[in-house]
Amino acid sequence: MKKFLMAAAGGTFLGVVATTQIAAPLLAQEAAKTSNVYEQLDLFGDIFERIRAQYVEEVDSGALIEAAIDGMLTSLDPHSSYLSPKDATKMREQTRGEFGGLGIEVTQEEGFVKVVSPIDGTPADEAGIEAGDFITHVDGESLLGLVLDEAVELMRGPVGSDIVITVVREGETEPFDVTITRDTIELTVVRSRTEGDSVVLRLSTFNDQTYPKMAEQLAEKVETAGGIDAVNGFVIDLRNNPGGLLTQAIKVSDAFLNEGEIVSTRGREASDGDRFNAKMGDLAEGKPIVVLINGGSASASEIVAGALQDHRRAIVIGTKSFGKGSVQTVMPLRSEGAMRLTTARYYTPSGRSIQSLGVSPDIVVAQPPRRAEKEEEDTPARRSRSESDLRGSLSNDSLTEDEINQIMEDREKAEQAAELRIEDYQLAYAIDILRGLSALGPKE
Repeated sequence: MKKFLMAAAGGTFLGVVATTQIAAPLLAQEAAKTSNVYEQLDLFGDIFERIRAQYVEEVDSGALIEAAIDGMLTSLDPHSSYLSPKDATKMREQTRGEFGGLGIEVTQEEGFVKVVSPIDGTPADEAGIEAGDFITHVDGESLLGLVLDEAVELMRGPVGSDIVITVVREGETEPFDVTITRDTIELTVVRSRTEGDSVVLRLSTFNDQTYPKMAEQLAEKVETAGGIDAVNGFVIDLRNNPGGLLTQAIKVSDAFLNEGEIVSTRGREASDGDRFNAKMGDLAEGKPIVVLINGGSASASEIVAGALQDHRRAIVIGTKSFGKGSVQTVMPLRSEGAMRLTTARYYTPSGRSIQSLGVSPDIVVAQPPRRAEKEEEDTPARRSRSESDLRGSLSNDSLTEDEINQIMEDREKAEQAAELRIEDYQLAYAIDILRGLSALGPKE
């Protein structure tokens, strides 16, 4: 018994020694890290005071601090940033759907401002700015070396004033200048139209109005067409849609799914993740859907395209999307400012991340360059000759007059679809797909 107690005491002693030997270095490392952090903060304080005391001009202490905070955030990734009280107010206005500016969503790449997408109907869109354009100068002043917020600030100005931006575009040998008149941007988040028997829903951004406006206009177009049975399918046009609210992307996806995962998010810790699932109810009532995307389709647009593609609920056509697969959380700060911080990555239902890769369309369809479209418009269409044009040709005696009228009506619809190819080749392709799927359907 005495030997047992001695052994137990020895085991306890060895355990204490082992714990001390393991814990001590860890504690020392943690202490060293903490000490290093305080040393770095002291260094920041020294530099701050040296600038205030010795810089060639008097500086605003508050502006220095804001610049330091913004630099810390922008060093993380292109989408994390500090929002001053003024910028935070503008962001809230944009989320509601109205704000001032040129009408472009931008990011930063290789030191220059890169256009994610122009927004429909805005000054930038009307001036011909395209997704993928690089803006190198504003009114002759180079943007190289500026952080994104500084570059954006240069592009802001009074409504009605002109701005000259220098653009570098792939396929163009030289940079060129574009003059744009600043305006108040009032977003029309959803536009709808009917092309033949197809309903086209154009979503320009994802803000608080997107889902309710889409649902409202979809119902109106279906009713005008004579009910869902008169519609052969839907086109959801997400081209040049820079994204927006995650909640709206989930609602729009859910509108066309009856079940299954829409998107999942994964943060730094496993507990930070979340999954969002569809509820029963399909606004399209099972009708075919084609989703249009391009290089300007980003973030929330990619969530919708990825969800409908993974569930095989829609055919995705166009070109590869932008590839922004991260989630930003806006955190309010003191003095009405805010911090936009990347807090998670999002994943499509199949578990794929589209970060930097984008959503690949099922069918790649490139939009012809605007110049090519213009040349095609300027070239007069040559009418082809047929048997009916020949003098003395025989008439068709196997069809009734009503059947002939129906054929002529169908031919006119096909010719209208062909005209749409000149206006918007990608959309015309989407309409053709829906028409083809309808032709393959069961006859009633």
